[in-house]
Amino acid sequence: MTFRLSRPSARLGLVAVAALTLSACATSEIYRPAGVNGSRTGYAEQRIDADRYRVSFQGNSVTSRERVETALLLRSAELTVESGFDWFAAVNRATDVDTRFRVDPYPWSYSPFYGRYWGPSWRYYRRGYWSRWGDPFWGRDDFDVRQVDRFEATSEIIMGRGAKPAGDPNAFDAREVISNLSPRFPRPAE
Repeated sequence: MTFRLSRPSARLGLVAVAALTLSACATSEIYRPAGVNGSRTGYAEQRIDADRYRVSFQGNSVTSRERVETALLLRSAELTVESGFDWFAAVNRATDVDTRFRVDPYPWSYSPFYGRYWGPSWRYYRRGYWSRWGDPFWGRDDFDVRQVDRFEATSEIIMGRGAKPAGDPNAFDAREVISNLSPRFPRPAE
């Protein structure tokens, strides 16, 4: 039995493969230490005292602020358990944003589908004939400006043993945080 794709099916398949390839390029961060393979994204920590650390997590250009702050909580909980403590409290927290603007030429100004200088045009009736009038601004400043945000969350945490302090909204049970948040962050394959 021979299976044959029609032309529309083949095109649809190519579009699907291209979409999957592009989506793989625009994935969120990988939960790992910062500096792996020269990457700035990931977590970092610095010990300040026996029970106090400064922890940070930096995402890439497609990582949301919420995800960066959630990863910071997860790393704080892991660090607490690794250090032999049961709970942690965030003493100071801050989330910084690095905003950059990316300037790209409009995709259709040099599109293979529409020719080299495809652009909008209008026609008007003048003295008995239709005259073509091009866009007076076309070809001058053909660019697209996009805002690219990268978030970094930082927190100073203090750790303790036993039950977490009751009534403190900044205190977290480390093992409970790990069990709730860990499935949301895939680990890199080693």
